[in-house]
Amino acid sequence: MSETSPILSMPYIQPSQAQKHVTHNEALRQLDAIVQLAVISADLTSPPPTPGEGDRYIVAASATAAWSGQDNAVAVWADNAWTFHTPLTGWRADVQGSGELLRFDGSGWVTPEREPLQNVAHVGINSTADDTNRLSVTSDATLLNHAGSNHQLKLNKNAQVDTASLLFQTGFSGRAEMGTAGNDDFAIKVSADGALFNTAIVADAADGAVQFPQGKCYFDEVFIADDAAYGFDIPFSDPARIMMWLSLDLAGEFYLFSVTGALAGASNFAAMFTSVAGSLNFLTGTLDGTTGPDNAISISIDTSGATPRMYLENRLGSDRTFTMSTLGK
Repeated sequence: MSETSPILSMPYIQPSQAQKHVTHNEALRQLDAIVQLAVISADLTSPPPTPGEGDRYIVAASATAAWSGQDNAVAVWADNAWTFHTPLTGWRADVQGSGELLRFDGSGWVTPEREPLQNVAHVGINSTADDTNRLSVTSDATLLNHAGSNHQLKLNKNAQVDTASLLFQTGFSGRAEMGTAGNDDFAIKVSADGALFNTAIVADAADGAVQFPQGKCYFDEVFIADDAAYGFDIPFSDPARIMMWLSLDLAGEFYLFSVTGALAGASNFAAMFTSVAGSLNFLTGTLDGTTGPDNAISISIDTSGATPRMYLENRLGSDRTFTMSTLGK
């Protein structure tokens, strides 16, 4: 029969052994030292000057003095002497000074790798998460860093009619929102009370045109083939004051015109500047690419539908790209 246990090398009481309590007490002493292992430090290479009874340490590498040759051992101060216990692979120890958890990997004490969090119901960081806010963070700042190059923050919604947005709050009441709400156009909205939101900027998902529904600005660049027309909704009220600047990609042509009064009626248009005399015409209704006169640009507003639309017709004799800047109220 072996004299010690195979794992912790605790001494067995032998048959017909005298003073059996000595062997028994030695085994208890070893259990007392290494079960629920918590050490004061794992950084010391020499013993502390005034250890207390039962103090435990993990001996750091290159140990000296009374700890010489005991690298990685668990040192215990008991009965005015140091005893040492050789760790086995898998032993774990809590470091009382730092709260760090260490694991012996067979050659040294290391910080064990944490298992990845997967499919957890809630995560609260200095906060309490719930079924709506499954990730909740209370902090002065939140950092999302790159892992070597790029970094993207992704907000994914289920369908076009759903919402993917960033909501900015004051006292948990909404004050500003940016994202795709109810459609795929990108919008920025603001609110003074968290109930009524005013849309400040909208970028059209189809062509990137930018609208300012409250400030009444519209920027767009469109390609219009020869004998074709382009139409867009007017985000302005009726009666309105509209001023549009048109520039073309060829020949340095520029046009500046305004609309005052009711949107309906070509007589309310006023040409303020044209770089090519006689090449800008004002009409009413829809334009289809052949409505206005040849060798000219025609502008019209159609108020027959629920939303007034402005049309731009190219009959200059070649395909053109138009840059439009529209201001209105």
